[in-house]
Amino acid sequence: MTFLTIRKQYNIRTIEIGRWVTPAERDRAAVNFHRALGDLMITLQGPETLISLRGHLGLQYGIGGRPGVAAHYIPATRQLALAKNAGAGSLAHEWFHALDHYLADKAFQKTGRMAFASSCWLNNQPGIPHPLNSLLGECFKAILLDETGSQPSPLFQCSKRMDQKLGVLYYARPEEVCARAFEAFVEDTGPRNAFLVRGSIDSEEALAGLYPKGQQRETINATFTEYFSALGHALKAN
Repeated sequence: MTFLTIRKQYNIRTIEIGRWVTPAERDRAAVNFHRALGDLMITLQGPETLISLRGHLGLQYGIGGRPGVAAHYIPATRQLALAKNAGAGSLAHEWFHALDHYLADKAFQKTGRMAFASSCWLNNQPGIPHPLNSLLGECFKAILLDETGSQPSPLFQCSKRMDQKLGVLYYARPEEVCARAFEAFVEDTGPRNAFLVRGSIDSEEALAGLYPKGQQRETINATFTEYFSALGHALKAN
């Protein structure tokens, strides 16, 4: 298994490997990426084109990064980047950022290049009518609002309290709340793969309420299942 195989199978736009990644590390990473992307495809019930976002997504492994940051998504270049020694378990989170970014101008009108669909939805930007966009909106509603649809959800409230405690604006950003909800969905629904996702159940962040719990988690999982089932069916039909 090589990164070239992965690029061809999923039509990944580009794959970049850091200069300090040894051949052995590169080969191990290729195996981990291949298994994780395959498990993600099983979970989402979609084809390879979903994983690569129709060939728009690029990957980086072991390039740049910042201390304490295991992985990140780069909207300007549509690249998902994992650190060499600390990125395991972050792939699902960053992939959802890529999807969230990719869908912004597919689901909403007059979006900027750096916009995320989740933020557009929360800000009530005019949407583009489509059955898939309606299902996507139900996902965001289940994640960001309570059962009445009029107040912030328990997950959003916990995220806001954590930001207030730390003096930052990070956990409560809509794209971050939704990415963590997606992690929980993948960990609950898909094959066990610690390179793809881990920590949405018993990590310190999970115990602090930064991942969905109880009925909200079940509702989110159900809406994601319905959305990705419909999306996968539509992609396979084209």
